[in-house]
Amino acid sequence: MARTITLIPGDGIGPEVTEATLRVLQAAGAELEWDRHIAGIEAFEKTGQPLPDELLDSIRMHAVALKGPVTTPVGKGFRSVNVQIRKALELFANLRPVESVPGVPARFENVDLVVVRENTEGLYSGIEHEVVPGVVESLKIITEKASTRVAKFAFDYARKNGRKRITAVHKANIMKLADGLFLDCCRNVAADYPEIEFDDRIVDNMAMQLVMRPDKFDMLLLENLYGDILSDLCAGLVGGLGIVPGANIGESIAVFEAVHGSAPDIAGQNLANPTALIRSAVLMLEHIGLGEEAERVRAALQTRLAEPESRTRDVGGQASTTEFTDAVVRTIERG
Repeated sequence: MARTITLIPGDGIGPEVTEATLRVLQAAGAELEWDRHIAGIEAFEKTGQPLPDELLDSIRMHAVALKGPVTTPVGKGFRSVNVQIRKALELFANLRPVESVPGVPARFENVDLVVVRENTEGLYSGIEHEVVPGVVESLKIITEKASTRVAKFAFDYARKNGRKRITAVHKANIMKLADGLFLDCCRNVAADYPEIEFDDRIVDNMAMQLVMRPDKFDMLLLENLYGDILSDLCAGLVGGLGIVPGANIGESIAVFEAVHGSAPDIAGQNLANPTALIRSAVLMLEHIGLGEEAERVRAALQTRLAEPESRTRDVGGQASTTEFTDAVVRTIERG
């Protein structure tokens, strides 16, 4: 029986990379059905809500979703749909594997990192107000519950996937209470996993270390804002956001998404790179137990990304979205 997945194509280049991904999954033999829903600007214009209740109900029903990029208005308008989904569904762990892709131009080779980011609190709690004209206060919320929960997720992931070391990233030298609590929770959880090495870094030093020696690190565990920033930095080490997959995972629900933006400047031009969403779909296939199909897609992607003539412009090629997708599909069908 086919598994039903909630599908959110998104906006901007979202529909293009989503359709490319669906083609690849079909070629790989993944028996999936799609429950399509809109979000963001399109949903707001049609329903008055950027995140309709019907969409959240669908994700709760099916427990798994695949999501294209959704535009977030800057400085005004509705709050980030991405943040709202994570909070509404308690998707407390953001998972972003970052690894070098043979053939893709990048600053470094042999990068193999996994970034785990707490997803529900910190400065992204959205609690802010104007104290007096010209003065705005934003509150950073750190709790023992959320910090412990995401740390346990990271250590469980490390144990299951053969990872040897976790580095917690913080600013506890300055924010001694908030970041101090996060770090204490990480240390307490680490004590239950003696086979996994644990250490910590101050966030600014971590940024420097990553751009100098990224191969020295294995897994990074971060609170929300630091994770958002450093996960994008890590993507830059291996070729950019068009390459890296992402997932937001809770106790029983998971949403897999491209980590890049909606790129409205190239929307509709057949230029977008669908790799990030395709690789996110690979994570999704593994999550729902379709390991063989996932491996077919992974192998085909590696083959085509290694060939300059198959790659899209953002990673050194000239292929269109359609041409790249056609090449991946042909590779899967040839076995």
